[in-house]
Amino acid sequence: MEDQKIFVIGDIHGCADMLTRLVDKIKWRPDKDRLIFLGDYVDRGKNPKGVVDYILSLTRYSSHIQCLLGNHESLLLDYLNNKGINLFLTNGGWSTLESYEVDRFKKDQSPLIPEDHVTFFQSLVPLIELEDYYVVHAGFRPGVDVKDQTLEDMLWIRDSFINSKYDFGKRVIFGHTPFSDPFVSKTKIGIDTGAVYGNKLTCLELPDIRFYSVEP
Repeated sequence: MEDQKIFVIGDIHGCADMLTRLVDKIKWRPDKDRLIFLGDYVDRGKNPKGVVDYILSLTRYSSHIQCLLGNHESLLLDYLNNKGINLFLTNGGWSTLESYEVDRFKKDQSPLIPEDHVTFFQSLVPLIELEDYYVVHAGFRPGVDVKDQTLEDMLWIRDSFINSKYDFGKRVIFGHTPFSDPFVSKTKIGIDTGAVYGNKLTCLELPDIRFYSVEP
């Protein structure tokens, strides 16, 4: 689409207020511009449910929104299938459950997650390919072709990807590992800037490689 911009937003982690302010700031055009989310909508922050509510509200008037699977959504999906319960809870899962009105001090409660939210979590994709970029939550295993990457690496990899100069054929846009400012190299751009840790939430605009951010 002529004059189309692409906006990519980093890890939100329940920071719903920061997300709404960032979307207002970037002046995204719902009828024209693509809006991509890097995953990790839930856990650790105050309002994971509000983040998902807001993203779903955006999808009601734009067909140009794409949402990646983050490792925290993967943990949540496992939890909902009675797998990896402790791993989910020790990685910030209680903030997600509490946002869905679960009381951690009461036993035998099931999270009251609306059906459209469950469908949203199940619909998330691990990888988006753009003309000049790959967009993925955590990164890729160096030396492995993109089509052969494992889901675990795409959701969890850190240092071996970030410290590598390996060229995957396209520049890789990623989140997962927080930086104080966007990480920019010839082969990759990292835009998790630690919103939930009191830093800022960042958006990358393409094709201009322009950064926007909001603070708590």
